[in-house]
Amino acid sequence: MSTFIPASRLFKEWRKDPEFVREYDALEEEFALAAALIKARADAGLTQEELAQRMGTTQSAIARLEGGKSRPSTTTLAKLAKATGTRLRVSFERIAG
Repeated sequence: MSTFIPASRLFKEWRKDPEFVREYDALEEEFALAAALIKARADAGLTQEELAQRMGTTQSAIARLEGGKSRPSTTTLAKLAKATGTRLRVSFERIAG
């Protein structure tokens, strides 16, 4: 019989491994971008299919963007902003340390 281990407990254990922390933190920007894309679509009240139609692409392309499977170009981000009624902003932040 298997024992259920909460994900939060596993994550806490994994965070003790410096290699895991490095790899996880390296993905932070990708997670943030994917989350921002999903939020823009959701706030606009659009499905992936509806957003794809507005952008002239496919639902699977939107799914790849939202899943972090591909890095969008600034042109793609501009199309997404227009399709969701938002404004694209790119910023650079100083890295601590």
